[in-house]
Parts: sequence; structure tokens; C-alpha cells
Amino acid sequence: MCTQEAFQAQRSQLVGLLVSGSLEGFESVLDWLLSWEVLSWEDYESLSLLGQPLSHLARRLLDTVWRKGPWGCEQLIAAVQEAQADSQSPKLCGHWDPHSPHPAQDLRSHRPAIVRRLHSQVEGVLDLAEERGFISPYECDEIRLPIFTSSQRARRLLDLAMVKVNGLAPFLLQHVAELPVPKALPFEDAACKKYMSKLRTTVSAQSRFLSTYDGAESLCLEDIYTENVLEIRTEVGMAGPPQNCPATQGLEELFSTRGHLNEDADTVLVVGEAGSGKSTLLQQLHLLWAAGRDFQDFLFVFPFSCRQLQRVAKPMSVQALLFEHCCWPDVGQQHLFQLLLEHPDRVLLTFDGFDEFKFRFTDHERHCSPMHPTSVQNLLFNLLQGNLLKNARKVLTSRPDAVSACLRKYVRKELALKGFSEAGIELYLRKRHREPGVADRLISLLKATSALHGLCHLPVFSWMVSKCHQELLLQGGGSPKTTTDMYLLILQHFLLHTSPPDSAPRGLGAGLLRGRLPTLLHLGHLALRGLGTCSYVFSAKQLRAARVDSEDVSLGFLVRAQRAVPESTAPREFLHITFQCFFAALYLALSAAAPPSSPRYLFNCHQPGGSLLARLLPTLCVPGSRCKEDSVAALLQGAEPHNLQITAAFLAGLLSQDHRSLLAECQASEKALLRRQACARRCLAHSLHKHFHSIPPGVPGEAKSMHAMPGFVWLIRSLYEMQEERLARQAVRGLNIGHLKLTFCSVGPAECAALAFVLRHLKWPVALQLDHNSVGDIGVEQLLPCLSVCKALYLRDNNISDRGVCKLIEHALHCEQLQKLA
Repeated sequence: MCTQEAFQAQRSQLVGLLVSGSLEGFESVLDWLLSWEVLSWEDYESLSLLGQPLSHLARRLLDTVWRKGPWGCEQLIAAVQEAQADSQSPKLCGHWDPHSPHPAQDLRSHRPAIVRRLHSQVEGVLDLAEERGFISPYECDEIRLPIFTSSQRARRLLDLAMVKVNGLAPFLLQHVAELPVPKALPFEDAACKKYMSKLRTTVSAQSRFLSTYDGAESLCLEDIYTENVLEIRTEVGMAGPPQNCPATQGLEELFSTRGHLNEDADTVLVVGEAGSGKSTLLQQLHLLWAAGRDFQDFLFVFPFSCRQLQRVAKPMSVQALLFEHCCWPDVGQQHLFQLLLEHPDRVLLTFDGFDEFKFRFTDHERHCSPMHPTSVQNLLFNLLQGNLLKNARKVLTSRPDAVSACLRKYVRKELALKGFSEAGIELYLRKRHREPGVADRLISLLKATSALHGLCHLPVFSWMVSKCHQELLLQGGGSPKTTTDMYLLILQHFLLHTSPPDSAPRGLGAGLLRGRLPTLLHLGHLALRGLGTCSYVFSAKQLRAARVDSEDVSLGFLVRAQRAVPESTAPREFLHITFQCFFAALYLALSAAAPPSSPRYLFNCHQPGGSLLARLLPTLCVPGSRCKEDSVAALLQGAEPHNLQITAAFLAGLLSQDHRSLLAECQASEKALLRRQACARRCLAHSLHKHFHSIPPGVPGEAKSMHAMPGFVWLIRSLYEMQEERLARQAVRGLNIGHLKLTFCSVGPAECAALAFVLRHLKWPVALQLDHNSVGDIGVEQLLPCLSVCKALYLRDNNISDRGVCKLIEHALHCEQLQKLA
């Protein structure tokens, strides 16, 4: 028997147990205490206050139970044990009389079992209860708040039934009894329990700490993780009422029924631009599962990296994939694998970075045997299709451009990761900088510099701002405006931190850059060769081939690969794919081995409407050049288009007038630099003109309309990186369109700045349609300079708040040509 004195002596350990998980685990303990009548309904309500820190609620629970005497203390310890056991090995649900004369009392006494039964069916039960009039739409919306998990929604519904007298309690008691009973799994098997524990420990160790992009520090993920905007993507023209704004949801709703495109598919697709936080989102998912805080429907979670998988050359089976490349079972391999095959609904596989997988998705080669080996790409493709491990959930992350229509046929649900909201940027910076005043000064700087603020909606730029906060706060003016400016700033930061104290100037001068030019060229050559061969993880042999030595690695841009395939020497990868593209652009701008005409390969061979022959034979663009296997032309020919676009934008920025003097000091031939600059300007203007000339003529009597494609947005971004007003005027000279449509083109704040930079030079007013993008309040601010040339502006479904609308209207009142805002 537990005495009150012994209970008090264990108080700190009990608090630790109650707060070690999440609110979900704490509420599970309350379920048991409520069902055993240890807690009264008034006690329970005082312990269910939203917004209270979990530690406060845990201490209040201990105080409440202690006042009930030794029996209450003993029951609390038993409830903690029951909750822990249930999270590891769910028990079969209990039985009750569905026609009980005391339904509210039975809902309470069988509460843990009913919550377990309701867990996966709560959405359907809520719909039915609302349809029959037991709960109002307002009550239903309150229960469905995105902050609640499925179990928490089930509890809120039961709480409502305890206080309503309209028949909700008997309805729930009867309807829940008719729901299917969750299957019991053979978890008591020693080998299975041992493997489950090892898998959770392994995944927890991999996800608990967030390595910063530079690998210089490890931060506790729980302390730094900041929610991104996660939007549900739906098919255009889908049946149902039109939405006034994009539907958003939290990470905990990743597997909810909202937004299903194909009920028979297994794969949840998360798309986002480079640097939007896809990998960190998956890491948070893994941590929540490993800690027992969420996603507990899955008993086995296997995380994979596509950039690592593509390095596997030998054929392998599903069993080899799970056990050899994720977590090896010490005993009972065949028994455990059979268990996974028999219960795939308890298995989750995550694949990060599909855009970095060099094999393009195809469903031509079917492979259905989990026992027989096949190529790694065929294995992955058949897992995504459901030919292997059908009913196991798969989460795939990718940049949007890498997802084909063929792959989308096998997607159950698609979500778009939009990066940080304005509040998210502030929250992230406050988490990163807890020193008094630092975060406030950084946030003030961002709000005063709209271009930099617009970049920071992508987490990778928020990290850069955080990393370079001293440089940003100390410089008197001239904050970064373009993506290239920001990457040059982070380059300066790394160069200064690896230079001896007081031996280098405080800015990115020619001396600082020239002193490490061999290192930058070695890294640039490695980056370009990697892009050309779709390689993003580099072995020691590849590093030697690019002449990258330990001194080059010490600069900090190459870090140990995460979840690397075991080998004698740990492979290396760039901090982020965008850094690899930046160094490739730096090589093209500075290396004597790169031909001055190299911009043609970037801007001409992927232009809108470009011929297939130009894509396959890029040397035809440059008379007299020959495409050798390792030449610049061959490498750019083999690179993925979305990586080429990022590289092209960086090259345009490096060749801008703003950075001409910096590059000129590092060039052996200034003539070559001038030729590169002239070539880039000419190619950009030519590509845009060709895009404009491809617009079909307008219908007689109607304004000419242009529906731009994402390639147009990339060209505008590249033009913006050059920051040349004359070139922007030249690019849109003679463009006479009445309607420019840019819907569903992933236009964010940075793209808005680029559009305004170019479109403000139009001679004739235009109706600009930007519906279904990610403009936001920051993007609205970026669009203001081109408002005077707009006769109409459409910004539906763009997450614009009332503050953003007010700012837009305030400026629109001074624009005589603007006739419509929507």
C-alpha cells in the first residue's frame, strides 16, 4: 500500500513521469482516474484547462490525489502504469451495455476503452452526431480545432455528452459499441517488444537534436521547432463548395481524412520549395512518434532519405530495406518481418527528398514480392504505388517540380508546406536568440527591410539571418535584397570565422574572397559535378577527384551526411541543396575552366517552349563547342531542371553590377567576366521575349491574355537577382497584354518582389491574377511598387490577413488606374 508520505517522497519522479510525454499521455492518466472515480467531475474540469503548462497541471493533479488519501495515491500510480502500457501495447476495448439506463455513468466508467474505440472513427461520429442534431456546428468546430489530436477530440466529445441532456450520451454509448474493435496484435512476444524498443530508441536518437545547416551546433528539436504553414492541396474543379481560403492543418492531422484525393492510395505527399522545412517537419514527426506523443497508431516507423537510397547499387528486398538500412532486429528477423506483412496498417515509412532521387517515377515495372530483391528505384516506386506493403502509410516529401502526374495518381493526400508565417518568423528568431534584446533588434530590422523579410518566410533564410545576426545588426545599411546577397553574406560569415583573428577585413572584400579562391573553386567544381550526375552525397573518392581536401572541408559548407549508408569513411554533403547550387554558380562565374558562354546552357536550353532538340543537344546553342563527358555543357545537360533554375538565378545575381567589382578582383581575365555578364543579360532578355511572343493573339474585341507558367516566374526571379532597371525595362518593352495570370505558380513574397521589380516598367495597365499562391501580408507589401500599373489585382486564397488587406487598400486609393481588388 502506498502511504501519503511515500507518495510525497516520489513527487518529483511522478511529476517527471507525467510531463515526460505530451498532453495526450497526461489526459490518458486522467481517463483512468475518472473511470475509477478517483477524480470527481469538478476535479477533472480543473485539470483540463487549455493553455496551462503541463508541469502545472501535473502538480495540481498530485495535490488533488494526495488529498484523497492513500487509496487515491495508489490509484494514481496504477493509472500511470496503465497509460504507459496502453501507449506501448494497446489492449482490446472493453464491453458495456449499449442500452444502459445510465449512459452518462457508463461513458465515464468505460472512458479509456471508449476513447480507444473512438480514436480512429471520431470524425465520422462527429458528422453523424451533428447530422442528428445532438451537437451544433459550433460545438463540432470547437472539437475539431487543429490543436487537438484524434484522441483529444474523442475526449472533448465525451465531455460534451456528460453535460448535455439531449440524448447525446445514449447515442454515443450505443454507436461506439457498434464501431469495429481494434485488432489485438501479438506484442507480448519478447522478440517483437525488444525490436519495437530498439526502433523507437534509434529513431529518437536520430531526431531528438536538430543539426543546424552548418553542422556547427546541435539544438534540441523541441526547443527550436516552429510550425510551418501546411495547406491541403485539392484538385482544381473538385466537387464541393468553393473555399474562401486554403484549408490548413497541423502536423498532427497529417493522416486525417481531410483532403483525400484517392481513398485507395497509401501515400501522403508533402511538397515545398527548397528550404521550406520539409526535412525538419519529418524529423518532428519521427520525434513525436518515438517519444510516444503522437502518431501512436503506428507501431513501426522507418525513416529513409532518398539521396541516401540512390547510392545503393545492389538489388534488395523490402526486408533488406527495412532491416539493413534502418534498424536491424537482433533476433527473430523472419518472425518480425512476417508480423509487418500481416499488419501493414501499423507501419509508417517516410521518404525525404524525392526531388533528389535521380530516377524519375514510373509505374511500368510492377514488383509485388516482398521477399525477392529488385533495384532500389523499382522498390521505392512499388512501395509508393501500394504493390508492396499495401495499407502501410508512406510519407513522401519533394519539391513540386519533381512530382509528375503519374506519381500523383497514387497519392492519397497532398499537402503544401508554405514556410513560416510572419508570426512564425518572429517565433523562430525568439527561440534562436534568447539573449535580451537580440531577437527584438533582428525582428525590427526585418520589418524595416521588406525584401529581406520576404525571403525569411523560407526557414533556410531565417536560419541565415539568425546565423549572420551580428553582421546584419552591425552594418550601417545596405541589407541583403536578393537571394544571392544573402548567400554571399553567409559565405562572408563562414570565411571570417575560419580566418585567423584580425587577419581579414570585416566585409566580403576581394582580399577575403581571393585568399580562399582555390577552396571556393574546388567546392564549386564538386557542386557542379554533383548536379550534373544527380549526386548530393559525396564519398572520399569523389572528394579527391574534385581536389577537395581537409582544409576545404574545414570551411564548413560540407558536413557529414545524415543517415549515411555505412562505409569506411563518412560521406559528405552540402549544408543544403541550395548551397550546392550556389557553389556551382560561383564556379561558373569565377573558374577559367568554365566557358564565358556558359549562361547560355542555363537560360536557353530550358526556356518555355524550347525544343526537345535544344534540351538534348545543348552544344548546338554554342557554335564550335564540343560536349565532352565531364565538360560544363555535359554536366548542365545532366542536371535536374529545378536545380538548374536555382543555379541560373544565383549566376544572374553573381554577374550583376552590384557584385561586378567583387568578382573582377578574383578573375584572371576581366574580359571573360564581361563576356559572361553580357551573355547572361542577352540570354535572359531573349528568353523572356520568346516567352512573350509565344502568347497566342487575343480574341477580337477582348484584351490579350497570358497564362504564365512556373518557368516564367523563374526567369523573372533571375532578372530580379541582377537588379538592373534597364534590363527590366528592356525585358517587358513592347509587352501589351490585358491580363497576366499566375495562379497556382508557387508565388511567395520573394516572387512578389521580383514581379513588382519587372512589371512596374509596363507601359500599359494589366490585370494581375495571383490567386491560389502564398503571397501573404509580406508579399502584399512587396507588390505595392507595381500597383500603379495594375487595372485589377486578384489575390484570392493567399493567406492575407486584415492587416495586409488594409495596407493594400491604403495604397490602392492612390492608384487611378486600379479598378478592382479581389
